[in-house]
Amino acid sequence: MPHRLPNLDDVWPAGLGRRLGAMLYDAFLVAAIWLLVAGLHLLVVRHLIGLPAEQVGEGAAQVASLRFGMLASAFAFFAFFWCRGGMTLGMQAWRLRVQTLDGCTITLRQAMVRYLVAWLSVATLGLGYLWVLFDAERRSWPDIASGTRVVVLPKTSR
Repeated sequence: MPHRLPNLDDVWPAGLGRRLGAMLYDAFLVAAIWLLVAGLHLLVVRHLIGLPAEQVGEGAAQVASLRFGMLASAFAFFAFFWCRGGMTLGMQAWRLRVQTLDGCTITLRQAMVRYLVAWLSVATLGLGYLWVLFDAERRSWPDIASGTRVVVLPKTSR
């Protein structure tokens, strides 16, 4: 259930540098999750299915199931954080938040659209993220497609 986010008057559109910093930070976290997923996949293939070590990784079914597990786990990571509070761990470090245009947390559908278009943005050699440099509102393709925006939060006073 989307809820209204705080500090709506104090935020501004995020630029490319901050976005890339957060993406790099989150990439390390997703890589760690993928290591765990690959390890679990290996355990299932070897011990539950009972394949010998020589046959691990052979066959379209094993490759497809591992790829699906990796993509699904990455989506779960992003969707959990985006829908919960609008910030992944990398976004928190760079003071970024994804929100709807009216300042609420995003829905699961919006998270799915952001996730799928993010892969497309990367597959086009980053053009979907470089779009931030040319868009008047500093929106990337995932922002435009999902009806969301990434904003910078003000520094908290101590």
